[in-house]
Amino acid sequence: MIEILREKIKLPLPGITAQYKMAGAFRKKMEPPMDVIPSAVMILLFPFKNSYHFLLIERTSNNPNDRHSGQISFPGGRRDPEDADFQATALRELQEELGINPNHIEIIGNLTQLYIPVSNYIVHPYIGFTESNFQIVPQLSEVKSVISVPLLSIFDDQNIKSTTIEYQNGVRLTNVPYFELGGKVVWGATAMILSELRDLLS
Repeated sequence: MIEILREKIKLPLPGITAQYKMAGAFRKKMEPPMDVIPSAVMILLFPFKNSYHFLLIERTSNNPNDRHSGQISFPGGRRDPEDADFQATALRELQEELGINPNHIEIIGNLTQLYIPVSNYIVHPYIGFTESNFQIVPQLSEVKSVISVPLLSIFDDQNIKSTTIEYQNGVRLTNVPYFELGGKVVWGATAMILSELRDLLS
């Protein structure tokens, strides 16, 4: 699987068409504004129990100003001025949020950037791989829990469902597509990124 991914990431990416397979009808395609906030996330692949897994985090829900509070996402966040590039941002955030040493991670490549209107972030997803044993030390102020997900689970159509999502401000979204992974509802930008990864490897 990893060798296939190394080869396929060199080809033209499935892009926005693949991403929007997991976007609700409410989500309109739009160009990022000039004041967009640059950010990056890490899809960390690793061998576990004779298969490949990746990590998701459940964000803490104690920050009323965080538009993604309580949601399931990849480790990641906004780019700092000190970051050399978006790859550096993804690695730094992985280390800060989960305590994983970036020196043991091979960067395979990146997927298509994705604009998130609700938070005005533009996300650059990177795929990393490690065969090293690593210890997870969550940043408790930001990470409520960590979920290890079998990579093959994103190819199981039974894990793709739809639901109603209610924001903290009372806004309700209906018929929202999501992946059910590790007993969690994975929707929005995270689901859209996984949809592109699924199409890339299919």
